[in-house]
Amino acid sequence: MERTRLNFMVLILIGFCTNLQAQKAPSRTFAFALGSWEMQTPKGKIVELWSQNPDKTLSGKSYRINTKGDSLLTESLRIKKIGKEIFYCSTVTGQNGGKETCFKLISTKDEIYVFENKTHDFPQRIVYQNQGKNEMLAWIEGELNGKTRKSEFRYKRQ
Repeated sequence: MERTRLNFMVLILIGFCTNLQAQKAPSRTFAFALGSWEMQTPKGKIVELWSQNPDKTLSGKSYRINTKGDSLLTESLRIKKIGKEIFYCSTVTGQNGGKETCFKLISTKDEIYVFENKTHDFPQRIVYQNQGKNEMLAWIEGELNGKTRKSEFRYKRQ
């Protein structure tokens, strides 16, 4: 019983330390996302571009590119510290009067990073999963009109 309790405490400590590491340096924790990513769709592709700023925050842009090659900026993104917490902030073209909506980092386990804003209409959670050097999975999830929804974005490095 004592050994089980010790193992449990070690696991909690590892999880706590991992979360602290993410809270300290967003540019280091999310370095896997830096660069250009794309996802093919029947209507063209979605592209996410991430870069690091001098202040160690990350900036991103998301575009839709149709089959003719025309591009449309859909959102501007930032991963930044506010106080001691890390936030994923999004400004979606044509929504919220051009105002930024932020989601707090609530979990960093097994290369999965969960950001949450329970007061947002949809999504309430934005999740990124590092799947290695050339693949990244992102998804949005939450409730909309009383129904649970989830949309996945399977990106490949460009």
